[in-house]
Amino acid sequence: MVNMTLPLDNSVHWWYHNVMKKNNNLRKMILSALFLALAYVMPFLTGQIPEIGSMLCPLHIPILLCGYFCGWSWGLTVGFVAPLFRSLTLGMPPLFPKAICMAFELATYGAISGLLHRLLPRKKPYIYCSLLLSMIIGRLVWGLAMLICMGISGGTFTFAAFLAGAFIHAIPGIVVQIVLIPILVMILDNPKIININD
Repeated sequence: MVNMTLPLDNSVHWWYHNVMKKNNNLRKMILSALFLALAYVMPFLTGQIPEIGSMLCPLHIPILLCGYFCGWSWGLTVGFVAPLFRSLTLGMPPLFPKAICMAFELATYGAISGLLHRLLPRKKPYIYCSLLLSMIIGRLVWGLAMLICMGISGGTFTFAAFLAGAFIHAIPGIVVQIVLIPILVMILDNPKIININD
């Protein structure tokens, strides 16, 4: 009896790790491509809103969602690529220093949101916790990247400029992210909708 069940156990184990894992990776790749496409086109949509369009931080939403649904590595990759891809193909945002600093900022958003969503319980308070931590750490990374880039170019980056760029001018975007992202994560983080296992 033992000799009969062992090959069956091994075959189930092989099937799960080879077929299901490949399926899972393919889903993450497709979703990541979707989030990258959203990051590419969303600034066009928000740009139609006078005065506050750029303050809505349209690239942030798909990158944070990519971290939540595809994991930290995909979130980091898509976050890093998105602003550079837009800059190189459209000229917006300007490559140096804006797109380069945004690349580090968004990579941090994607990585932290994905990592914390995997480690913390998938309940409402923890979704808010992971979102707020991602947003704070990402903005600190942006500030550090701006400080380094401005130092290289011979410019200055003051604490007042950091506060203005990271928080004051981004208030509409911060509000939208805090309201919208947890709702989307709670709705879509369901095996019947997006069936991805970590």
